[in-house]
Amino acid sequence: MTTAESGTAAVREERGDGASLQGKAAIVTGAAGGLGRATALALAKAGARVVVADLDTRGGREVADLIGGHFRACDVSDLDANRALVEFTQETYGGVDIAVLNAGVATGCGVGEDFAPARYRRAMGANLDGVVFGTHAVLPALRARGGGAIVATASLAGLAAVPLDPLYAANKHAVVGLTRSLGPALAPENVRFNAICPGFAESRIIDHLRGMLSEQGLPVIPAEAVADTVLRILTGDGTGECWFIQAGREAEPFRFRRVPGPGRPVGV
Repeated sequence: MTTAESGTAAVREERGDGASLQGKAAIVTGAAGGLGRATALALAKAGARVVVADLDTRGGREVADLIGGHFRACDVSDLDANRALVEFTQETYGGVDIAVLNAGVATGCGVGEDFAPARYRRAMGANLDGVVFGTHAVLPALRARGGGAIVATASLAGLAAVPLDPLYAANKHAVVGLTRSLGPALAPENVRFNAICPGFAESRIIDHLRGMLSEQGLPVIPAEAVADTVLRILTGDGTGECWFIQAGREAEPFRFRRVPGPGRPVGV
């Protein structure tokens, strides 16, 4: 065993993910940079075979070459493109075990005078349609394997009000609601569906916020910390969970309050 292989084995033993991810076929969307890149690298290090998907052909190919994986250009807002991505993975690796639906973009507009329908549709297409279309496309492949796991990238913006970017909060809240609903719905088919909800994490989405974050002394979460949480989810047994990720805190599933049930009729 080489020094590099020994180091990788040590990491797998520490996390306990060697047996569960070794040889698994995984798709990671939005994998040319940021959180997707870090996740693709972490999956490959844990022994998974990864298809790197992104619209950034150059960046995507660089990541694929780095991990010995394969690249596939994919616009996640296009249902047929998602289907083609899954078919490519099946042809390349014989099936699909894992889908990390990570692709996303910043909104770039609000609902007032700055509302821009094209930007709105672009954000909803990547951040919400990309998860819905990706899930729809990959489910038959996971069922063919007897089960599998899907992890969607949401955000802390999906767990709290975001007055400065309500449209981003809207599509991320939608991903959270989808996760909580699909988790138990897909469990009988041995398909686990979970989401990550990172705060300000290292990615292109926060580029326009870096000055503000620096001024306010807010730390940026390393992409590797987010990727590590994805692997914790994939090697766990939970479903329908939305894991918050914050700087200086241990990532864990967010505990939602139960919705109040119906009250007693007046006078009863």
